[in-house]
Amino acid sequence: MIATINGKVIGRGDNSLIVEVGGIGLRVFVPNGLHDQVCLHDAIFLHTYLVVRQDALVLYGFEKEEEREFFLLLLGVSGIGPRTALAILSTLSLDAIRGAVIHEQPEVFARVPGVSHKTGQKILVYLQGKVGKEAPTGAFPALDADAEVIEALTSLGYSVVEAQTALQSLPKDAPQDVEGRLRLTLQFFSSH
Repeated sequence: MIATINGKVIGRGDNSLIVEVGGIGLRVFVPNGLHDQVCLHDAIFLHTYLVVRQDALVLYGFEKEEEREFFLLLLGVSGIGPRTALAILSTLSLDAIRGAVIHEQPEVFARVPGVSHKTGQKILVYLQGKVGKEAPTGAFPALDADAEVIEALTSLGYSVVEAQTALQSLPKDAPQDVEGRLRLTLQFFSSH
């Protein structure tokens, strides 16, 4: 129904943005990574999906069309609703999702708050053959390192969400080893 929107960010919620389009403010729920990088008054273009329920119309938005496609795939999994699908896309990169499916590692999905190991297995089964045949080179070792970094940060008292935010702030050329990534995430916390 609403495939894309193009407007200006005029407000922010916990996991949503208010985007003004033609004088109307639309609340759009977005992945954490996008939410954290957008500032008020930024121009924004989103690929969207409208969820129609009996009591509400809820709009979900994504920076890339491929993210929206993964969102729709996740909605096809029994027991996964829009909020859980958005949580998965907020926690895991598309490459991490692809890698988890290809390497049959449901525990990767269980790292997402609110997703059990059993649900991770359902996601794995449903996405088999729908996300490509090969994991991107270099994507999976980083995922394992990221899991160790999250574990280390949570043992230091940071929440899982804080740890994931710090990891998402790492530059693309960040080291792939656990020590290097942990050092950079700790620098992130000391600068915020």
